[in-house]
Amino acid sequence: MAEASTKTPFWRMERVSKHYGGVIALDGVDFQCERGEIHAVLGENGAGKSTLIKIMAGVVQPTSGQMFLEGQPVTFPTPVAATDHGIVCIFQELSLMPDLSVADNICITSPPGRWGFIDHKAQKRRAEELLARVGCADVHPGELVKNLPLSRRQMVEIAKALGREPKLLILDEATSALTSADVEEVYKILARLREQNLSILYISHRMHEIEQLADNCSVFRNGRHVETFDKGTRTDDEIVQLMIGREYSQVYPPKPKHAVAPQPRLEVKNLSWEDSLHDVSLTVGKGEIVGIGGLDGQGQRELLLALFGVLRGTSGSIAIDGQPASIGSPGTAKSAKYRIALIPEDRKSEGLMLPMSVRDNISMASISSLTKGLVVDRAAEDQKIDEMVRKLSIKVGDLNDAVATLSGGNQQKVVIAKWLMTDANTILLNDPTRGIDVGTKQEIYQLLRDLADAGAAILYYTTDYDELIGCCDRVYILYDGRIIRELDGDDITEHNIVASSLNLPLEQREERAGQ
Repeated sequence: MAEASTKTPFWRMERVSKHYGGVIALDGVDFQCERGEIHAVLGENGAGKSTLIKIMAGVVQPTSGQMFLEGQPVTFPTPVAATDHGIVCIFQELSLMPDLSVADNICITSPPGRWGFIDHKAQKRRAEELLARVGCADVHPGELVKNLPLSRRQMVEIAKALGREPKLLILDEATSALTSADVEEVYKILARLREQNLSILYISHRMHEIEQLADNCSVFRNGRHVETFDKGTRTDDEIVQLMIGREYSQVYPPKPKHAVAPQPRLEVKNLSWEDSLHDVSLTVGKGEIVGIGGLDGQGQRELLLALFGVLRGTSGSIAIDGQPASIGSPGTAKSAKYRIALIPEDRKSEGLMLPMSVRDNISMASISSLTKGLVVDRAAEDQKIDEMVRKLSIKVGDLNDAVATLSGGNQQKVVIAKWLMTDANTILLNDPTRGIDVGTKQEIYQLLRDLADAGAAILYYTTDYDELIGCCDRVYILYDGRIIRELDGDDITEHNIVASSLNLPLEQREERAGQ
């Protein structure tokens, strides 16, 4: 353990608590971080991490306790007050305005002006400078944010934060939507900022990121600060045990051994769409979890959207249970004839109606099956919703509360519950564990295996190689919109996934495996 420092911490909190009625979100937390270090904050969803950073960023006010910046007591009644003191937060839920340009978003809090008007040329130059700083010189400042993919929007959010010249930069799952190339760029940015003596607070559920980036780590559980330790002084198992408060068990449920190949439920032949998909052919059998791998942006998202009837102008053929399927819309996909569900990439904008209640979000996709004439059968609806809440262990105080009040992991469970209520037996998943804690991930892994064991066919895209290895019976690798390799059984290894994702020929894979 590093020797205790006698200097005044850059940021310090003493006995900080936050109560929401009878719910204790933070409970007497002592916490500090220094300049020139990357301090990781770990914990399950609902552990208090989000409340901690919202208090630091001036979004919410503590119920009790004190905060100190460079030894001086501070209060932040608004986010602007926190920013004025050099504290800038990049939240997991992006703050960009989709109908404004990239440059407008980056400079929105302090646009360069001349004679009382915005100097658009200066704003464009400023945006170009910040985009280049985060490795996104390919993004045009005049492009509307809504036209950018999620990974590019995330990088614009980081550029916007750096434009505020932070002294303490807080990143909440800032890499969860990024491509591997963008993640490497963020690593370089954070290393440079640390060298410039910034204080960086880094929240992530990706343990390999913590291992690579963090100087020290603090673990939170049930609203309390459990422990702070230096990098390398705790194993992953010990860290997870601190987070969940119980002994760490195997993450992934065991895979079944299939004596014969499962009967195909979903068959895709020569599926193509514009420049994104080229002659994609695959099968997913009853009881199988089939993964989709490859570097992000190789057509995985478009493949799932095509199978769910979202895209127009596709070619090729799809069969369900051996019968040709004509899926022209999501409504057709989820109908009793095909019973397909899609768990989307971004739960906030694509999976949920945040101001609506938990109850209404869960029943939204299946409301037509619960309707008799013009009247919803409320008793049947309540019974099914209660069943889903129990089955997925959704932590909710009142089903009539807005779904926005739930933690990220429980929001994701609501998205899954919504589609399970349609009685889907072909389930498409787009990175479903992005930005959720290890405990909830384990629950989702077990749920997927239970669904497969009950006969569902699951097609699972994830950017996490460990999930492909631990969850999937087979894995298809996409490269430039084409399936270039199928991995099965013991061939599903990190080496094979990475090598295939880079489209390396077989002899190079074997050569490297022997090194």
